Amino acid sequence: MNTILQGLRVIESSAFIAAPYAGMTLAQMGAEVIRVDQIGGGLDYRRWPVTPTGSSLYWAGLNKAKRSVCVDLRQPEGRELLAALIAAPGEGGGVFLTNLPASAPVDYESLRTRRSDLIMMSISGSRDGATAVDYTVNAAVGFPLVTGPAGHDDPVNHVLPAWDLLTGVTAALGIVAAERHRKATGRGQLLRLALADVALATVGNLGYIADAQVNGSERPRLGNEIFGTFGRDFVTADGERVMVVAFTTKQWEALGKATGCGPALARLERELKRDFRRETDRYEARAAIAAVLEPWFRATSLAEVRRSLDANGACWGPYQSFKGLVADDPRCSVANPLFAEVEQPGIGRYLMPGSPLDFGAAERQPTRPAPVLGTDTDAVLSSVLGLTQRRIGELYDRKIVAGPK
Repeated sequence: MNTILQGLRVIESSAFIAAPYAGMTLAQMGAEVIRVDQIGGGLDYRRWPVTPTGSSLYWAGLNKAKRSVCVDLRQPEGRELLAALIAAPGEGGGVFLTNLPASAPVDYESLRTRRSDLIMMSISGSRDGATAVDYTVNAAVGFPLVTGPAGHDDPVNHVLPAWDLLTGVTAALGIVAAERHRKATGRGQLLRLALADVALATVGNLGYIADAQVNGSERPRLGNEIFGTFGRDFVTADGERVMVVAFTTKQWEALGKATGCGPALARLERELKRDFRRETDRYEARAAIAAVLEPWFRATSLAEVRRSLDANGACWGPYQSFKGLVADDPRCSVANPLFAEVEQPGIGRYLMPGSPLDFGAAERQPTRPAPVLGTDTDAVLSSVLGLTQRRIGELYDRKIVAGPK
């Protein structure tokens, strides 16, 4: 947590990953992010992983540092309350983040009649409105056909929802940019962001579209090898696996020195008439290079591999499970200022990350857990909309709003 975005108020109505991730990113930089959910929880309120009692660790992870308001959005008066929160006055207010279908009174045109400088970030699956999620988008942009072992014919999905996460960060950046524009011009705007467009832009930015068009290339499956340079996994004497990479000449020389294979690699270079200072040559000779390095790894324990590679500045990393990461990696602990042990209501105490950004002008604040569903309903209706306790009580009586269970 830090306070770099203090004064910015964002109303979030969302589900699943991209929009909640955007809201969390802003909240962890100090924005007041108010998530408005249907009474009883939205579509993602019980998504896995969950605790034995059914509390969603997923929901808690993506909603840290936010405030929570519960409204019956199926009722017209509930939707009016949401619209009022979005368009409420205040220099840093009037910002709406959603990936849910928008209809009056919470569509852009309706909201703009209430607040002319409204900023609305609308996230969709596809630009044309067709339904799409991370897994269907990923299937369409080519990555499952180059993921997996060489010679494997079927597509292999990766488990990281990369396009959701990248869309979330892009949405957060878009909101900050639009708010900066509003401060300079006084004008709000509607921002549209499609998950599929984020994926397509990324494929193009990485050169893969150009490779297909200009070179007519079909990228091969390489298993754990890295396309275009030398990098692959090796098995150690005690059966562990490590990933070793040599993108640069410095990393390449460090690998030869750490393994003691430098002279053998130099001989191989001469035999093959290659220049291993060049990435292309290292990539094209990768099988021969691996054959030189593999005996050293198979004869060396993970502890000794770690000591030697670290001492010589090689680029590498161990393969470890999520449990192994938590148990054995000092980076995943309170020794890293990214993390704090935080009590999450309804779940218990565990490691929670704050923002990975470390701003020199804003001191880190304690990491805040996700809110209990509806815990801020009274406070937000009072402070943002100015409703009296009597009026709020009437809304409770009529089941238009709800607080925490």
